[in-house]
Amino acid sequence: MNPPAPPSTDIAIIGGGIVGSSVAWWLKGHFQFPGSVTVIEPDPTYADGATSRSLGSIRQQFSTPENIMLSRFGLNFTRDIAEWIDLPADTMPDVQFHAGHYLLLATDAGADALQANVRVQQGIDAPVALLSPNDVRDRFPWINTADISCAALGLRDEGWVDPYALLQTFRRAARAAEVTYVQDRVSGITRDDHRITAMTLGDGSRLTVGAVVNATGPWAGAVAALAGIDLPVVPRKRTVFHVTTPTPPADPVLIVDPSGVYVRPEGNGFLTGSSPLPGAPDPDGGTLDPDYDQFEGVCWPALAHRSPAFEALRMTSAWGGFYDYNTFDQNAVLGPHADISNFYFANGFSGHGVQQAPAVGRALAEWLLQGRSISLPLDLFRHVRIAAGQPVVERGII
Repeated sequence: MNPPAPPSTDIAIIGGGIVGSSVAWWLKGHFQFPGSVTVIEPDPTYADGATSRSLGSIRQQFSTPENIMLSRFGLNFTRDIAEWIDLPADTMPDVQFHAGHYLLLATDAGADALQANVRVQQGIDAPVALLSPNDVRDRFPWINTADISCAALGLRDEGWVDPYALLQTFRRAARAAEVTYVQDRVSGITRDDHRITAMTLGDGSRLTVGAVVNATGPWAGAVAALAGIDLPVVPRKRTVFHVTTPTPPADPVLIVDPSGVYVRPEGNGFLTGSSPLPGAPDPDGGTLDPDYDQFEGVCWPALAHRSPAFEALRMTSAWGGFYDYNTFDQNAVLGPHADISNFYFANGFSGHGVQQAPAVGRALAEWLLQGRSISLPLDLFRHVRIAAGQPVVERGII
């Protein structure tokens, strides 16, 4: 039964997906915040949410140390989740962590950037190796390296999880720690000069707040606008295809092709997809209907070129999902607003939300309770960079 919203709460979290539920659990379950925490989430099934429709992959192969550290903690947390979250065995979801490896391939055009990324990764002890084409052939003889200049391989501490199960773990643990979940949506936000004082919910009720966390994923820009805040985060659709092949390679590796197409093992087949090609339209929003033309026109040709193992691909299913796409620099927006002191961002992950959610939840809880992110240095991702026109340059966006 859905409880009604309380008349007031110390901390309101708008959005109960994996990021919002992570913030809630860190606040109440880990740091044992004595005040009240209320999560506003319109769809408790999460059927169309960004979390449920994501791949759940985790990598350390970014070009900024902060992104590497966010995802590194996410992997360690997920792999050892029972050491962090204590739920009864019969209610603890199986997050199905699978150890794997990212293999990023580069042609001559992308070689310098890939090599620079690896230097950054190795500089903070990320276990990533730079491979020559011969190295790739020796390790993965089924991969065509004729047009490859170099590659980066995660040697360990990468993989993928069941994102819905990870979300449910945070949600159940947060509820067990007395976080209140309300099934509704926010229709209005009241500001009093430099503070948020209240929110209006879809049923017309008013919720007085001490602090607000925007964790609404693809809809974060629209929610921020209710408070008069410019946040360049919009929903961008991506399609994922499940495919099978009669001659599947056995290596647990997620390949990122120079074309932008990725492929990784999943069950008895593989998952594949692609970001839009350079110059191709990438409209905001729309429906969640899969873009089947992308498989025939982009994914299959790229994979067939990359390996004979993928020449006879058969698509078995597909689904569409939204990225919470940061149009400014495709990086997270985190922490408090510079002028509205009790409005906090946990937005704009642009496809990296699942892997960064554990660390982001911890960091937001620290910002709320102690005034700064203590566990990781994350000021780089503050909202103030947007108004200042200072984007975070991340060369490892996929």
